[in-house]
Amino acid sequence: MITSPVFKGKRYAVLGLARSGAAAAEALLASGAEVIAWDRQPHAREVFEGRCRLIDPLELDLTGFAGVVVSPGVPLNSHPIGPHVWQYGLPVIGDIELFAAARACLPPHKVVGITGTNGKSTTTALVHHILQTAGVPTVMGGNIGDPILGQAPLPEGGVYVLELSSFQIDLTFTLDCDVAALTNITPDHLDRYADFAAYAGSKERLFQMQESGTAIICDEDAATTAIADRLAAAARPLVRVKTGDLYVAGLADGRSPSLAGPHNAQNAAVAVAICRQLDLTDAQIAEGLASYRGLPHRMERVCEVDGVAYINDSKATNAASAAPALAAFPPDPAINGGAPRIHWIVGGLPKDDGLGACADHVANIAAAYTVGEAGPMFAELLEGQVRVERCELISEAVRRAVEAAHPGDIVLLSPACASYDQFRDYEKRGLHFRQMVGAITGCETCVDISSSSASPSLLP
Repeated sequence: MITSPVFKGKRYAVLGLARSGAAAAEALLASGAEVIAWDRQPHAREVFEGRCRLIDPLELDLTGFAGVVVSPGVPLNSHPIGPHVWQYGLPVIGDIELFAAARACLPPHKVVGITGTNGKSTTTALVHHILQTAGVPTVMGGNIGDPILGQAPLPEGGVYVLELSSFQIDLTFTLDCDVAALTNITPDHLDRYADFAAYAGSKERLFQMQESGTAIICDEDAATTAIADRLAAAARPLVRVKTGDLYVAGLADGRSPSLAGPHNAQNAAVAVAICRQLDLTDAQIAEGLASYRGLPHRMERVCEVDGVAYINDSKATNAASAAPALAAFPPDPAINGGAPRIHWIVGGLPKDDGLGACADHVANIAAAYTVGEAGPMFAELLEGQVRVERCELISEAVRRAVEAAHPGDIVLLSPACASYDQFRDYEKRGLHFRQMVGAITGCETCVDISSSSASPSLLP
């Protein structure tokens, strides 16, 4: 646990006692702070019974408090906690801001902050993995893995690698990252922001908090290029990244299959730029790129049996997020005469009315195995373009795909749908796919998801 004397004797309210909120409350209590905590779920409050006062901050006079800690999931644009706290001139903060305040008391270290609409989880996990492979003490946290305050402090020379959503950045004011990186910006979370410009501005605040650190911007869209241009005009330390840099550096060919596809090439290019700023050599970086196993449920290479690769991309819950997986495995003239090689398991609870961006990659599909509530819709959309197998259940889809696939082919679960018609969440769906692959192929490496490289992210 990360604690600090800077919190001792101060009074904080903590609203929300799930993962990050509970870790923040524990760290504050262990640091000697006075904590008033609240969660609407009784089981979440039970852990703190008798250890601190349990009162909803909305019912408190907050005069004399140092701040109110909330979960990133609390919508500050509509939740009453914001106006209630601000009337006392207090900040609404998150656990990342507490970490920033505690840094001065930690052994000398560096902090990497990574944000972006897409790819930030993979980039964070990849940087963490490369550092581990190179023998550098490191932990990752923020929007991925365990809450950062709940982890043990690193020894001198360690690197904290943080994935930061826009919501977390909104609750952070003093995080001075040694390296701050931006993967891309596309419209998202517009229910939380006035418009796209406000959402992009939230991402940009990560760099505004830097005092002397280096900014790394993958400036391949208009919003990221505009941010990079502003940083350059202010003479800030800046590295502009392009996906093609990975190929120029000679680091593309040896990367792990878990980093297949143009979207992962972008993630890897940003990770390479970050690791170079941390003084790793290209040889060290190449070793990490080659051995990276991937995140659970995100282009996760489950196993390879008889020359057929099985990929769990259950996190692809809409067409836009499934399209990069389809793009990652084009026909190869050296494999099966250049025939399409993806056996695509698709369907679930639909979010879109059509194929969306997936339509651009139909030529890569050898066969589609439709499942779930959206199965009939996808079958109708795809019939006449590719071979379609109407399966309903993932178990049946896996069985048919195993029977049909040839060496060099890919059996890909990338559903382009939510999971709630048949599964509690996309994680349960991905685990079920792994188990079915293991049961049908006899593969012993299809282990429980807990053995994978990292926990799923907390927020999109």
